[in-house]
Amino acid sequence: MPIREDIATARLRDPAARSGLEVFLTSSGLHAIWWHRLAHRLWNAGFKLLGRLVSQWSKFLTGIEIHPGARIGRRFFIDHGTGVVIGETAEIGDDVMLYHGVTLGGRSLEKGKRHPTVGDGVLIGAGATVLGPVTIGARSQIGALALVVKDVPPDSVATGIPAVSRPLDRGASTAPGADGFWIDPAIHI
Repeated sequence: MPIREDIATARLRDPAARSGLEVFLTSSGLHAIWWHRLAHRLWNAGFKLLGRLVSQWSKFLTGIEIHPGARIGRRFFIDHGTGVVIGETAEIGDDVMLYHGVTLGGRSLEKGKRHPTVGDGVLIGAGATVLGPVTIGARSQIGALALVVKDVPPDSVATGIPAVSRPLDRGASTAPGADGFWIDPAIHI
């Protein structure tokens, strides 16, 4: 059941989560994802306006804006969440984690693909901005406040304004965290 998987993911990735009930009742990131699933179904069924209305209601309740056209994989987690914006043509893989203030936005007014594609297992730090139809490779990390406007290869860290990518130093950490993410000590989340 997706809701149980979502709660388990939140408990795994949020050290402040004390119980499944607490997560279920108080996690704005999870609430935004659950509202998005409804909005996305409506959007894909041709009920575009209704999908947008559900999306706007979710934004009002959670402070997180996810366009109903965005495609989101399993075990997606938004920690804290306020100020997160995910654009219409964004595609997010499985096991992705975003912190507050992240923008997955566009850089043009053209129709078609104009938002990022985020691979599986990616972690995006607080306040990071990823713009345009760029690809963030699997298992990469985007540092807090980074501005990403170019593709990031798999297993990389991207930091700075504009962001510069380098290979993820998995040897800098003795082991992945309890959630399976390796946190490169060079980024501050």
